[in-house]
Amino acid sequence: MRTHIVLKYTGMALVLNALFMFFSLILALVFSENTVVAFLYSTIITICLGILPSIYVKKTDYLNIHEGVMIVVMGWLSTCITGTIPYVLWGGDFHFINALFESVSGYTTTGASILSDIESLPKSLLFWRSSTHFIGGIGVILFGLLVLPESGSRLKLFNTEMSQLAKTNFATRAKETIKILLYVYLGLNILEIGSLYIAGMSLFDAVNHSFATIATGGFSTKNASIAYFNSVSIEVIIMLFMVLSGIHFGLIFHTFSRSKNNIFTSATVRAFLLFMAAGIILSTLKLYYSGTYDNFWTALRYASFQVISLGTTTGFANADSSVWPAFNIMILIYFTIQCAMVGSTSGGLKFDRIWLFIKTIVKQIKQMQHPRAVLNIKIDGKPVTEDIEHHTLVFLSLYMMILLVTTLLLTFLNVDTLTSFSGAAAALGNVGPGFNDVGSMSNYGMIPDAGKIILSVTMLLGRLEIFGILSLFFVRSWK
Repeated sequence: MRTHIVLKYTGMALVLNALFMFFSLILALVFSENTVVAFLYSTIITICLGILPSIYVKKTDYLNIHEGVMIVVMGWLSTCITGTIPYVLWGGDFHFINALFESVSGYTTTGASILSDIESLPKSLLFWRSSTHFIGGIGVILFGLLVLPESGSRLKLFNTEMSQLAKTNFATRAKETIKILLYVYLGLNILEIGSLYIAGMSLFDAVNHSFATIATGGFSTKNASIAYFNSVSIEVIIMLFMVLSGIHFGLIFHTFSRSKNNIFTSATVRAFLLFMAAGIILSTLKLYYSGTYDNFWTALRYASFQVISLGTTTGFANADSSVWPAFNIMILIYFTIQCAMVGSTSGGLKFDRIWLFIKTIVKQIKQMQHPRAVLNIKIDGKPVTEDIEHHTLVFLSLYMMILLVTTLLLTFLNVDTLTSFSGAAAALGNVGPGFNDVGSMSNYGMIPDAGKIILSVTMLLGRLEIFGILSLFFVRSWK
């Protein structure tokens, strides 16, 4: 592996990071805020760190898979670390551990926060928080645009950010794929900004919440999240874009281009929507008949938003779900673990793996009944190889192991069980809010510093498909 090549592309990622810091600096100047110095120094430091290796390292015509994985992982780590600089220089609640947690949460599109009074932050800092979502959500595309022009059009997308299942659903040349995903990502952002503005949000709030929605992040400019606006129209718009952002972007593009392989013909998409619909119905009925809400439509409103929000790993809230009945909390915890679809901006486990796991169970039952039969699993009409089946089962096992270990470590730090488990699930799934002390109307400020470090690592594991981070521990085996 050529270290200088890795440094070159990592430097490019830092230059892009510095660009968004510069945008925040402009906002600070426009609003005459006390963050001007923080963003000025942040921009200078980050661009200097990024531009040196970008200038002095020569171009290359080929990148091997090991270099690709290292570039993606080091790119994420470097942006997360430099992303702490504006927070630390501004001060307030942002000592380094808190700043690191907020930065990692933003870039991994988790949306968990240590802040108790978000509305007290300067607008430029709020925009920076949302920008980390925008950068994180488009991470695979940004890196691809930098790497692919010099690596050949046949280089596959890195496994750390797009699983084999995503590739089976949307097979095309890598460079073309990246352009398509970029168009969809930017197009959805523009559409939601316009829709939210028309629905009554200020332009500033519309931009910030759109960045958070399309990236399936969850950072809001308000302490009460979406509940602050108390608007059904705003909630419906956000629900629509949360669902779209949780679906494979390639299928969205195919839908608008009138291709046969689209959202409406995909069995996986139908299953994903069916699971969410079932969760909404069950949650609504329990909220209504338990007396949590006297009106059925009110129960439907809040149940729909919360299930879709957690089921797409966005993490917005229009109600405090921590005070809901245990049945509703368990449903929401399931969706926190399930996560959205591969090929979307979400991280975590991914619904496609759950769907394949269910199909694998059915296959094994049929195999027991008919030992000599040759049975194959198909996803959207395409056969799934045994390698993908095996990889999925290993991933599921590893995912649950990390979830349990993270929960155990948090309980060791004297965090209660529900807070520990839901917080670990929300971090690993890049969802954001958990329950109890880290619920949708609370924050992670009460978690001990050691716990924040543990959760930061967990968020990165969820975002980089686990194997990307773990592969760093086996660099010597790369040949």
